[in-house]
Amino acid sequence: MKKLTLQQLAELAGVGVATVDRVLNDRGGVSPATTRKVLQAAREAGLQRPLPEAYRHPWQIEVFLSGNPSFFFDTLANDFSAVASQLGYRRLTLHRTYIAESQPEKLAQRMMAACGRRDGIIVFGHDYPAIHEALTHCRAQGVPVITLATDIPQAQRLCHVGIDQYQAGKTAGLLMSKSLHEAGEVIMLSGRIDYRAHRQRIDGFRETMAKRAPHIELREVLSGQDQREIIRTLFDQALRKAHHISGIYNTGVGNSEIKALLQRHKLRCSVITHELYSVTREMLDTDMISYTLDQNAPAHARLALDLLLRHLEVGYQPDLYQDGRVGLKIITAENME
Repeated sequence: MKKLTLQQLAELAGVGVATVDRVLNDRGGVSPATTRKVLQAAREAGLQRPLPEAYRHPWQIEVFLSGNPSFFFDTLANDFSAVASQLGYRRLTLHRTYIAESQPEKLAQRMMAACGRRDGIIVFGHDYPAIHEALTHCRAQGVPVITLATDIPQAQRLCHVGIDQYQAGKTAGLLMSKSLHEAGEVIMLSGRIDYRAHRQRIDGFRETMAKRAPHIELREVLSGQDQREIIRTLFDQALRKAHHISGIYNTGVGNSEIKALLQRHKLRCSVITHELYSVTREMLDTDMISYTLDQNAPAHARLALDLLLRHLEVGYQPDLYQDGRVGLKIITAENME
């Protein structure tokens, strides 16, 4: 076989000779897409020389997380850092930004600004018009975005990574229905009810309880707006008005308030909540909680980064939901790690 010249390889790849020279000698300054095209042409033509890595410059990835105080997001931020460290600084550089959930316009602006300097974005955001516009902008700029934990239907994202929130609510309803055998009342506490994940959890819980425990009365949902003082007030009022509380389902923050008020009212009942952390561990240990449903934050971080890197490096197109599906963990006092 005659020796392949740079000119011939440039023609095969559809680029200039200088570009081929920069790629083969690993001098940088060439986009990832063009680098991959040149290396692919070299492999197909049977170029007899060691080839450099397709992309040595670390991928610039920005993760937008909730700035609201939350065990889940505090843990998730640490998990992203841990996974990025394991992958190595030569493969990616991780940037973390925290924005309050009540500021969707600010989040949208920061996402659009990130398009000019990031290769990919992972974002926790809610279903607001401004977020849809930002995702559409990112798609137009060729920057892939993965949504995290709560879905944004019909948005222009690469895929979604997270648990099925509706299924989580149905799971809570199934566990509650199996715990309650006599007539009684169940109090439901929700985070911000205008947030899709909380609505889905409540809807799933209602559906399963109606089907499997028709003898149980579901009280009106108490929406604490993720404000502990509001949660404390609403829950205290509900306990004072109730006749026979059999169970409590909490979709969000406020487990410390639930614990304190159950102790004050000297009430024992079946309690199901979300996320495993110091407060829920203690409540499980003392039988104040029957189950906690954990979203598995480490799995979110690993899966989101893996799917984004596979897309950037080899063009993998993940299924919108199936590839990013995270399994829900049901935690009891007996299986805590």
